[in-house]
Amino acid sequence: MKQGRSAHKRLNLGLCWLGLRAEGIVSYVGHVSSDAVVAISESPRNRRQEETFQKVLAAGVEMLRESSYADLTVRAVAARAKVAPATAYTYFSSKNHLIAEVYLDLIRQVPYFTDVNDSTSTRVEKALRALTLVIADEPEVAAACTTALLSNGDAAVRAVRDHIGAEIHRRIRSAVGPDADPRTLSALEMTYFGALVHAGSGAVTYHQIVDRLTYVVGLILGEDQ
Repeated sequence: MKQGRSAHKRLNLGLCWLGLRAEGIVSYVGHVSSDAVVAISESPRNRRQEETFQKVLAAGVEMLRESSYADLTVRAVAARAKVAPATAYTYFSSKNHLIAEVYLDLIRQVPYFTDVNDSTSTRVEKALRALTLVIADEPEVAAACTTALLSNGDAAVRAVRDHIGAEIHRRIRSAVGPDADPRTLSALEMTYFGALVHAGSGAVTYHQIVDRLTYVVGLILGEDQ
C-alpha cells in the first residue's frame, strides 16, 4: 500500500510540471528568441542573509527526509536550523513556500553542460539526466515538493515555480547551444516533463527513464549532432 502511495506521489510530481507548462506558467519555453531568456527578478540577499536562508533550507530537507510533508512546519524547521521563527518567516511566507524553495535550490545545483568537446546530443542527455534524477531517490522530498508546488493559492509559490521553470529552460538551452531553435527547446522540455510523468507512473524507475531519454534526444537532435 505504501509503495502504491509513493508511486502516486511521484506521478503527481510529473503531472504537476506537465500541467504547469501546459497552463503557461513556464509558457515562455519555446517562445523566446535564440538569444534571449526571460529573466525573473529576485531581491538580492547579502552574505549573512544568504547563509541564514541556506541554513533554513538545509534544515527543511533534513526534516523532510526524516518525516513527511504533514509533519513539517516553518517553526520546526527554524528550530532545527537554530534560528528564530520570525527570522525564518522573513524568508519563507509558508510551509509550501519553504518546500518550493527547497526544490528550486536542488534544481539550481544541477550543473550546466556546455563542453564544446561533447556533441550537442551528449550535452543535452547529460542535462536531462541530471534534472530528472534530482529527487529520484528521495520519495518524501518528492512528495512534499509535489504538494507544495500545486498550491496555486500561494503567490510566493507561484513565483518560485516561475524560477524553477526558468532554471530548467536555461540548462537545456545552454546544453543545446547559442543557436538553439525554440521549437527544439520546446520539444526537449516536453520530453523532460513527459519523462517525469512516465517514471512517476511506476512503470519504470527514474534511473531507467533517463536511459530512454538518450534515444529520444537522438531522435530530436539527430544522432550525429
